[in-house]
Amino acid sequence: MKKLTVYLILAFAPILTFAQQKLTKEEQKLIEQIDKNYQETLALLEEVININSGSLNKEGVREVGRVFEREFQKIGFQTEWVELPAEVNRAGHFVATRKGTKGKKLFLIGHLDTVFEKDMPFTPFTYLNDSTATGQGANDMKGGDVLVFASLKALHELGLLDDRTVTVYFMGDEESSGDNVLSRKDFIERSKAHDIALGYETAQGFNSVTVARRGASGWTLKTTGKQSHSSGVFGQNAGYGAIYEASRILDEFREALAGEKYLTFNPGQFIGGSDISYDPITGKGESLGKTNIVAREAFVTGDLRFLGEAQKEAAREKMREIVSKNLHQTDAEITFTDGIPSMSPTEKNYALAKILNQVSLDMNLGEVKPGDPGSRGAADIAYVADILPGLDGLGASGTGAHAPGETINMKQFPDLIKRNTILLYRLIR
Repeated sequence: MKKLTVYLILAFAPILTFAQQKLTKEEQKLIEQIDKNYQETLALLEEVININSGSLNKEGVREVGRVFEREFQKIGFQTEWVELPAEVNRAGHFVATRKGTKGKKLFLIGHLDTVFEKDMPFTPFTYLNDSTATGQGANDMKGGDVLVFASLKALHELGLLDDRTVTVYFMGDEESSGDNVLSRKDFIERSKAHDIALGYETAQGFNSVTVARRGASGWTLKTTGKQSHSSGVFGQNAGYGAIYEASRILDEFREALAGEKYLTFNPGQFIGGSDISYDPITGKGESLGKTNIVAREAFVTGDLRFLGEAQKEAAREKMREIVSKNLHQTDAEITFTDGIPSMSPTEKNYALAKILNQVSLDMNLGEVKPGDPGSRGAADIAYVADILPGLDGLGASGTGAHAPGETINMKQFPDLIKRNTILLYRLIR
């Protein structure tokens, strides 16, 4: 904690000057409250980052949930742990709620898990300099979770959450869902009782907000050929073999669909030979073959990212058409699996972005513009995007998400908390 205290004063460098703000007295009090609580906020950030909570580390995810349970109960929230069916093989989800009759009903979304599993090298919360810290899940997204709590704590302490409805839903398996349908069932159902969804995935600085995100789904291609001597390849008897057929299909995918805005399709693994095997759990594949044998089997697995169901279905139909036009003496089939849906841009999302922009301008933090949907991956807010208007990318800023050395921008962190607090206040008034 000594290092934390040393950097505390430096971390306050971006505190706003009230004389330049266009904020009400109540909003200025909220800013002061964030400053008053900031040392406790940093301590909470360090505590949760220092708990490994890789998606498969169920006890670690649950432990982070217990920390937030402790803190949310202190500020008047009812808390619970949503257990998942055993076959999902994930820890579950943390939920904190307050119910009231006034203002907009808010559904605030985060996640407790990270991509860093227990058997990976551990990176604790560490300051690199006065404006940057590192740690597992620092910006994706424990920083965002702590930001949510810090905002709600300030609102609670000033009595501004009284008779308001707020649900905080921190997922336990965002980075690696055991089952998208079973795991998101409660999440989707609870969202229906609210007016607005706000997601706290990594912020791209002060001047961009997410009004749309691409969805993610998977595909698997299997091709077969006639195993025979390689001297006859391309001929009437031997044909082209499974590897040529798979290669043809992939290249035609590229020619037909590459360049379409917001659409990407990436073959992540390619296995081919006379005999192959693949374990979908571990992602490990094996191949047996020889250079003088025309390949009998090939297997490719990949992802498909899209904006809107129409784009997804149109891409799938084109891919099926390409797969059906087989080379001589080959056959092929493609199957698709749904993953995370997309969050399409809507007028209501853009209207929320305008509210956030006004908050930012009133705080002299600059203009906020809707970001490019193609720059963001899939996220949990997309599961409720057809139910509620929403924004995402409201969390902590930083670099290197999902990689060793992931950072959080400690210079921007306090002002991002303040901006979010004023946004919440204006929405629930």
